[in-house]
Amino acid sequence: MKRLATLLFAALLGVSFTATAALASPEKGQRLYQKKLKKVCGFNGAKFAAKHTQDEWEEIEEAGKFEDEIQKICPKYKKGYLKPSQLKHIYDFAYEYASDSGNVPSC
Repeated sequence: MKRLATLLFAALLGVSFTATAALASPEKGQRLYQKKLKKVCGFNGAKFAAKHTQDEWEEIEEAGKFEDEIQKICPKYKKGYLKPSQLKHIYDFAYEYASDSGNVPSC
């Protein structure tokens, strides 16, 4: 019984580390914005994120229109320029620093 409990604990611990690493992060999204989108958009990440409220960003993402919205905000952006994993990070960045969040990014 003790072996089973130890094995179960170790498995849960391993899964928790894996799940945390798979989540998108606003910090990585900010770095990606600076590296990939700042020139394309022509303005900093604070202005980009402030284009919508958190609820609006969430609706756009749930509708699967996030990349379309980037293209609308940044006309020079070409669809497919960012990988889906990068888009998740940029979405988290936009959501974290949305106009109603009260947060201000450092970019």
